[in-house]
Parts: sequence; C-alpha cells; structure tokens
Amino acid sequence: ERTHDSGADVAVVNTCSVTHEAVRKSRQAAARAARTHRKVYVTGCAANLAGDAFAGLPENVTVVGRRSEETPAFVAGDVGTIGCVQADARLDRVRAFVKIQDGCSFSCNFCVIPLVRGRSRSRTAVAVLDEVRRRVAQGHREIVLTGINLGCYRDRDAGYALPRLVREVGETEGLERLRLSSIEINHVDADLVAALRETPSVSPHLHVPLQSGDDGVLRDMARRYSSKTYLRRLEPLADFNLTTDAIVGFPTESEAAFRNTLSVVQAAGITKVHVFPYSPRPGTATAADDSVAPAVKKDRSARLRAASEAACLARWREKIGADDVVLVDRPGRGYGDDYSPWLVDAPVGEFVHVRGADVSQEGILAA
Repeated sequence: ERTHDSGADVAVVNTCSVTHEAVRKSRQAAARAARTHRKVYVTGCAANLAGDAFAGLPENVTVVGRRSEETPAFVAGDVGTIGCVQADARLDRVRAFVKIQDGCSFSCNFCVIPLVRGRSRSRTAVAVLDEVRRRVAQGHREIVLTGINLGCYRDRDAGYALPRLVREVGETEGLERLRLSSIEINHVDADLVAALRETPSVSPHLHVPLQSGDDGVLRDMARRYSSKTYLRRLEPLADFNLTTDAIVGFPTESEAAFRNTLSVVQAAGITKVHVFPYSPRPGTATAADDSVAPAVKKDRSARLRAASEAACLARWREKIGADDVVLVDRPGRGYGDDYSPWLVDAPVGEFVHVRGADVSQEGILAA
C-alpha cells in the first residue's frame, strides 16, 4: 500500500472519452505509467470506446473494457486479490466526492457516455449514507454527491429519489457543507428545489449543463428541453451561483444559434461556463459530421469564455464588503458558501469567516 504512485508495482489509469482531446491525454497518461510500473490497467470510458485509442502501447498495459463496478474484480483476478476498499485514514483533501449513480439512459446525439458507461444504475441509499458518515468521520468538511446523470438516482426498493437522498445526507451529524456535482435541467423540479432550499448544509451552487441556447440545435442534439424550459426551471434558484457546460461548433450551430447561447447564458445569470468545442465521438448519431471550421470553433469558444469571465467578475464584485464563510481547501485559496473562489490566508481544512476587499482574475480577495 502506498499513498502515491512512486515505486508502486501496479498503476490504474482511469480514462475519459468525452472529447478527442480527453482520449489523447488518457493515452499519454497510460504511456507514462507504463514506463514506471510493472503492470498498468487502463479503465474507464475510453477503455470501453470502440477503436484503437490504446493500440501500440507496451505489453505491460492491459485495457479493461468493463463497467466500473466490474473492474476491481477483473484486476484482482489478474494480479491477486487486492480488493476495493474505502480508506479509513483521513485523506489530505477536505472535500469528498461520493458517487451515487452511474450510466445514462438518455441518448443525446453527440454523447458517447451511454455507449461506454451503460444504462443508469444507482447505489442503495443505505450504502450512500454509510459512505457519507464514514467520509465525515475521516475529517472531510464537505461532501459532493456525484454521478453521470445525478437526477436519475433511484433506490426504488427503499423509496428514494434524489430529493429525499439530499435531505437525509444533509442531516448527517458533523457534515458542514453539501453540494451536487451536476444536474440536468429536466431534473430541476419543485421537489429538488425544495430539498436544496430546506437543507441547511446545502451550498447555494448548482451546475446545470446547457450545451446550447438555441432551440434548433437543442433538437438536433436530442436534449429534451427548450431554452425557455431551461430558463423557467432555474428561476426559483436565481440567487444560487449557477454554472454550466456548453458545446460550441455543433454541426448545425450557425452564428445566430451561437448568439442565442450567449443570450441564454446571460439571461440565466450563469457565471462560470465550461466551454467544449464540438468533438465528434465514434458510435454517436453525429459521429460523421464535423462541419464547423476549427477557426470558427476557436472564435466562439473565446467569446463564450470572455462572457463567462465577465459574469464571474461581476458576481465576485458583489462580494466586496460582504461577509462569507470560506472552506480553505489548499494553501491561500478556498471556496465560499456559493462555491465562489476566495484568496485567503488561513489553515487548509478550516472554515473561516471573511469579508470581501477586492477581486482579481483568480477570485475574491479577503480583507
């Protein structure tokens, strides 16, 4: 057992395939690991993707094309029983990510996730609550519930959907902050909004993928909602710090369609936008179409990122003279209650009360 990879015999490279660039970086990581480890296992989405992304790597690299829950048993059978256990010792990180769901039963035309992760499936509520209690006991101050399509969480036998789980996780003794990693707009309903607002430990931050603000592009993407639906469902959360994902350069995105995305981002009050230039993925409905020129994608990406940066700075300026509680998660830096970044001089792992003095390109400066 080692706390880092130096000198370890076995390396596991957990990969991503959401874009071509992610697959390229995954291959690079596997190649680096092969030079320093006796055995390397490539797991995750890119390992399940059809094609030869990992062809030609050294013989000590094994690509494990299996679902995530099947991977530990496969590796154990190959190198000996190593098991898959939760760490009992306190980890260095002050924030713990607890996976409650995997897979996706939707079929967006651009997305490879259903092919590589399978249909939606959920952990039992008992297992989730047990892990949350264990993480809090280890010293984690914040819990983030994660999943591929978080709103699809169901423990039908025990009568749980996501809102009930949020409420019960939020009641965990000693838990100080709770967040959701990401949620599709289809699942932002009255029950979830009530759970978020009525659970004191919930951070007023929500990441809700948009992908496009143009209704024609949304239809071509098979996204199952309109721009008006997106805006309407976010209205009850107008005071939250809202962040999103957006794809630029989708094959049917015109300049007018892109401007609609800019308009919806502004109308929704979104701050941070994670911008993804469209990347055709094998096996998807749009795999053969990449008709928007790279230069156009680059230009639109820059414009959307600039709008995002301006929105972030505007929200941060509202914090000048205001008080907040910051969880310091690394030297000199932490996150406020709404997940706004703060620059603060305080011990890592501590909650500190701060007042905004100024802003920079990196966050809010504490007085």
